Parts: sequence; C-alpha cells; structure tokens
Amino acid sequence: MAKKTTYKETTIEDLKKALTEKREELRKLRFEAAGARPADSKAPAKTRKEIARILTELALRKKVSN
Repeated sequence: MAKKTTYKETTIEDLKKALTEKREELRKLRFEAAGARPADSKAPAKTRKEIARILTELALRKKVSN
C-alpha cells in the first residue's frame, strides 16, 4: 500500500497548483467512467481524498495566518 502524500512542507502556491491538477484528474476520471468500465474503480475516491487533504492543509494555514 502506498504512503499518503503529506503537504506540510509544501508552499501555498504548490498546494494551489496540486489542487487544480487533482480536480482536473477527477474530472477526467468521471468522463472515463461514464464512457467505459474504468481500470481502477477506486481512483475517483482516492482523488477526492487527496483534494480534501489539500483543502484541509490550505484551511489550516489560512487559520494560522489570521
């Protein structure tokens, strides 16, 4: 099992970039699933969890900065 990606040492700009990439990846996965049977059926759930991790880290940093 792969380790979870931690975002504690990444910059805010990198987090925002990763967020847009993950959202784009999720969009592509949704279209692939609509067209045919996907190879990894849990990929959208994994991507949503990664998005949530990024958003949580951004919210924590915003809270600390205020």
